[in-house]
Amino acid sequence: MGSSVRLEEIANKILPDEAHFHRQSVADLLGRHNINFPGAQPVSFARSHFLELQRTDYYLCEKTDGIRCLMYLAQHVEAGRPPLELQFLIDRKNDYWHVKGGMMHMPLQGELGKFHIGTILDGELLRQTYPDGSSKLMYLIFDCLCMDGRSIMDRTLDIRIGKCEAFIYSPWKELKKAYPNDVAQQPFHLELKKMQLPYAIDFMFGAVLPNLPHGNDGLIFTCKTTPYISGTDQHILKWKPPHENTIDFRLQIVGFPMTEDADGEYEDWDAKPEIELLVNHGDGDYRRYADLYLTDKEWEAMKAQSEMFDHRIVECWLDPELKKWRPKLDDGVPRFRDDKTDANHISTVKSVMESIEDGVTEQDLIAQQGKIREAWKAREGEAKKARDLERQRMQQAHELKEKQRAEAQRQQAAVAAATAAADEDDGPQYSE
Repeated sequence: MGSSVRLEEIANKILPDEAHFHRQSVADLLGRHNINFPGAQPVSFARSHFLELQRTDYYLCEKTDGIRCLMYLAQHVEAGRPPLELQFLIDRKNDYWHVKGGMMHMPLQGELGKFHIGTILDGELLRQTYPDGSSKLMYLIFDCLCMDGRSIMDRTLDIRIGKCEAFIYSPWKELKKAYPNDVAQQPFHLELKKMQLPYAIDFMFGAVLPNLPHGNDGLIFTCKTTPYISGTDQHILKWKPPHENTIDFRLQIVGFPMTEDADGEYEDWDAKPEIELLVNHGDGDYRRYADLYLTDKEWEAMKAQSEMFDHRIVECWLDPELKKWRPKLDDGVPRFRDDKTDANHISTVKSVMESIEDGVTEQDLIAQQGKIREAWKAREGEAKKARDLERQRMQQAHELKEKQRAEAQRQQAAVAAATAAADEDDGPQYSE
């Protein structure tokens, strides 16, 4: 479902020189020394992560099947003209897409006419389909890196989400309520991703996932107490059903079957070719990992697209029965990840393979939620006890300070009284 949305629909890809300027601006805002894509990337969920969920506080949410992109809120300043509000979507290739039309508005809290500058959100662009058959393009916010010129990457997840709610989503909802016709013209709407407690696993599978108005391919556990990390973050855990665990390979056509007619032997470019899947080993080093297994129907569907396929990134899954790598399909056509510059690194491939071999199922997750809840409640109880002790300590310190202040006042009053009495005794004496 993610491929049903294309950034070209709502945004224009900006030219390299302008993109470089904005990449540098984003790096400066975040205090980074490079201009690479600053977004965080999850690791695949393994059985060993059950202990991590018991040790540390995590939030749980559904894994949306959309286009992952950051949103950068900026402005264009030109002499003699008022500043112009700008929004850019930053894809995983680190390309910058300027949102078209000038209709998008991201108001400030309490000042609907003003807009955010130097703000970077993390989220996914997707199309939501509703029971009446209507659909709407949405940007689903799940994190924030920078707010109005100040990096908040060092803050914990609960604080970052709170700022998204207070300063981004709530003002936009107020705008929608006050000016519904204007907001209806915006290229996409906003929504804040709902976070659950990490032991609400049964609830997620039973009540949330079946009723989502968009595609879903798993769950995400994100640590509540750690900062935002650019690149691979060991504290963002991506769980997928075993059949949904996928790897993004680089596709390479090895060759087409040979055929022969009166003119001689030649390659039959209409026939299904031999295709290799390549893995990224870093620094442009791509190595063969496996062959891609396509059905005849899938190859015909690919040809009907009239597109180049060689060296594109393709999302694949391991068929447990065939023991072969198969393409993930969208409407019968392999899903090409044109939002990505490179295939998955070999370290990611190993992580995904560990998840596949572990085979953590929905039932395994549900079976662990009791232990996760028990550990969460124990930490919650300890935290409450610590808060109560700190409150008691502060109260005692306050009472001691008040007692000391009262004693000091009493002593000052006694000294003042003694001084007054001495002055009266030492006063001038008169005799007749």
